[in-house]
Amino acid sequence: MKIKNEVMLITYSDSLGKDLKELSMVLDKYLNGVIGGIHLLPFFPSTGDRGFAPSDYTVVDPAFGEWEEIEKLGETYFLMFDFMINHISRESIFFEDFKKNHNQSKYKDMFIRIHEFFPEGRPTQADIDLIYKRKDKAPFQTVTFTDELSEQVWNTFGEEQIDLDVTKEVVKQFIRETIKDMASHGCSLIRLDAFAYAIKKLDTNDFFIEPEIWDLLDEVRDEAAKYEIELLPEIHEHYAIQMKISAHNYYVYDFALPMVTLYSLYSGKSERLANWLKISPMRQFTTLDTHDGIGVVDARDLLTDEELNYTSEELYKVGANVKKSYSSANYNNLDIYQINSTYYSALGDNDQSYLMARAIQCFAPGIPQIYYVGLLAGKNDIELLEQTKEGRNINRHYYTLKEVDEQVQRSVVNKLFRLLAFRNTSDAFDLEGSIEIQTPSDSEIIIQRKSQDTTFVAVLIANLKTKEFSIYENDKPVLSQ
Repeated sequence: MKIKNEVMLITYSDSLGKDLKELSMVLDKYLNGVIGGIHLLPFFPSTGDRGFAPSDYTVVDPAFGEWEEIEKLGETYFLMFDFMINHISRESIFFEDFKKNHNQSKYKDMFIRIHEFFPEGRPTQADIDLIYKRKDKAPFQTVTFTDELSEQVWNTFGEEQIDLDVTKEVVKQFIRETIKDMASHGCSLIRLDAFAYAIKKLDTNDFFIEPEIWDLLDEVRDEAAKYEIELLPEIHEHYAIQMKISAHNYYVYDFALPMVTLYSLYSGKSERLANWLKISPMRQFTTLDTHDGIGVVDARDLLTDEELNYTSEELYKVGANVKKSYSSANYNNLDIYQINSTYYSALGDNDQSYLMARAIQCFAPGIPQIYYVGLLAGKNDIELLEQTKEGRNINRHYYTLKEVDEQVQRSVVNKLFRLLAFRNTSDAFDLEGSIEIQTPSDSEIIIQRKSQDTTFVAVLIANLKTKEFSIYENDKPVLSQ
């Protein structure tokens, strides 16, 4: 199924109900017309990071269900799967074979061996300091082989996630086979997780290395195109990188919108939001919340450093049950530039502010994505956070079917569903159409979306200070709050 210009749900297979079967029940019972696509977060067997250390892309984790259930979802919704192009589990058949057979392994070239990557006598401390790292040590892991020899391999993220050498033919073949297999199960869109780390090059910071990163992306796109699959490269960094990727005609994420919207709602000021909406690409997926934290660095220079600091401090002050410690090493936070909270709780569990944020997202350029916790206006899960000591778990509540039944009765959720259904059915949100922004005052913003043929017009009139807003389509009222 091709991508539709309709709201995409982001969810784990076991978070709206305990497995794919129960997820399908929730979709059938409550979400008809509310969403048109599903980003099904990693559902493969995995040895860590909530699915992001996949050991085998050819099967579905039996705890979630079977391919048949995913293929069934693909008959109704366009589907996005994750491909961790940068790494794979150390318990994959590839790495296990490497550990067992070492230099005789047919997979030995899949991995980045430190003694081969660096010249003799390196890496030096200067080499290690240069690397764009996700942890406070060299991104290397020592491996002891069956022959009792040891060496280091590249390991950007957790200990379970061994980096792949995407320049080698054995990895290119693995990529081709994985894309082909995903296509056979109904995948419409592949999210390239952590792709900016995939190119390693001597004497660089090993992050978004040009021009090699474009060669990699183009190779993957050419392969995906054989199956009419689109790519969505995932990267949390300065918004200028997203603009570069968009200029190469790829879909991108709007990871800046969450912080820009929070700033606008906290401050009651419209200028920064208006400026961002005017320059945002239309070929993108918008977010307010994801399975990760709320990205800060993504909005740098769209907000000044003072405004970013203000927004972060206000989040801790205004947000419900949000503490700085939840985004620290004490709670295993991988990224110091992300704040762990649900978006609803970041807005103080306030229905009015939350619905305005979602209205802004629906009118922003691109296709809206909504995380399953956000779909139910979920509060911070402090109990799960403390049980696991994982900061991001504050926004990863496991909903039982009974809880879903309860949550959909809330007024804020009902209104959100109506808003999303309107976004799905109105032709005004044509991706080939136009967007016009006005700011009648410091606190007001008017966003007008118009179809390419100008037949359909949708307007959002919002006051960021009072949190009052109204939506009209062709001058007829749709929703007011």
